[in-house]
Amino acid sequence: MSRTIAAMLMLLVAACGQEEEPAPPQAIPAQVMTIGTQVIPNIIELPGRVEPVRTAEVRARVTGIVQRRLYEEGTDVRSGQPLFRIDPAELQASYAQIQASLRRAQATAANAEAVVKRYRPLVSENAISQQEFDAALAASREASANVMQVKAQLDESSLRLGYTTVRAPISGRAGRAQVTEGALVSQPEATLLTRIEQLSPIYVTFAESASELQRFRRGISDGTYELGDGDQVEVRLTLGDGSVYPVAGAIDFLDFSVNQATGTVQLRAKFPNPAGLLLPGEFVRAKLYVGQTRSGIVVPQGAVTVTDSGGTVLALDKDGKAAQRRIELGQLVGKNWIVTSGLEVGDRIITSNLQKIRPGMPVQPIGASAAAGASAQVARP
Repeated sequence: MSRTIAAMLMLLVAACGQEEEPAPPQAIPAQVMTIGTQVIPNIIELPGRVEPVRTAEVRARVTGIVQRRLYEEGTDVRSGQPLFRIDPAELQASYAQIQASLRRAQATAANAEAVVKRYRPLVSENAISQQEFDAALAASREASANVMQVKAQLDESSLRLGYTTVRAPISGRAGRAQVTEGALVSQPEATLLTRIEQLSPIYVTFAESASELQRFRRGISDGTYELGDGDQVEVRLTLGDGSVYPVAGAIDFLDFSVNQATGTVQLRAKFPNPAGLLLPGEFVRAKLYVGQTRSGIVVPQGAVTVTDSGGTVLALDKDGKAAQRRIELGQLVGKNWIVTSGLEVGDRIITSNLQKIRPGMPVQPIGASAAAGASAQVARP
């Protein structure tokens, strides 16, 4: 009996002395995507400002009192449309006076010409001297020149009289009137009456870094970037309220000098503006679609954790464990981030169950897929 009890005690002590090894952590199932390359758009996002295609300052070309405003402020006007009426009474009197002077000069010229006609046959008959005939001929020519001079004065007076009706020099939207009825406007001071801005089409100007622009130029030259038909750079706008402007524009001007203060190059795009949604002075966000990259990398938006320094993804290492990978992000196209660096073809990233997975945990892939080329296409409004 005592031997049996001793044996049992020895077995119990041996069992307590053996430590149980911990069970290995269980692999967490998650979807995995294999990185591949595809054609993706090159997008540059820049702040821009809306500017009118043409701006005209309507100014007084004669001195006088404004009688009437002939247009409605803030409406579209056509070229040649009357905008203001300046009191023409003083210029009408001056026109009438010059017109009377013209008639007097014409009468003098006619009389001088008649004298020349009478003297001409008398010279051959020696009835008058050659000197008298030359004097009459000179007087006739002087009278004709005086007529021409007064006619020029009359034309100038007529032109000034026409300026009493102030007309729109271009078609566009007329702004607020700078003068009211009864105001004195001056031709020497060129009093500003109003402004007209052409709003359709309309310009959007923005500035791009000279180094970034040079990089895209090199990419286009060596074939890394492919432009579309016509080699036009398409531009789309996001308005101040976050809405997308429905009509695309295109770059129509690129400055060939770099701003020494900012190191940027000025660019300009032209947009149709039939509904007048774009207003001069408005700030917008412009996306420039500078062709396409043939071997780009994109990852789903849900697989990326965005940080102040870029972004991170969870990738599978060679042991099948999760590892954090830092990446540099480009533009967000649709539901995918364009990755500029940090990932290579063949890398595997985790796209699901990210809340439960931490770096170093084993992962059980439940699906492997390559980035779909269609998912990176630009969404067209």
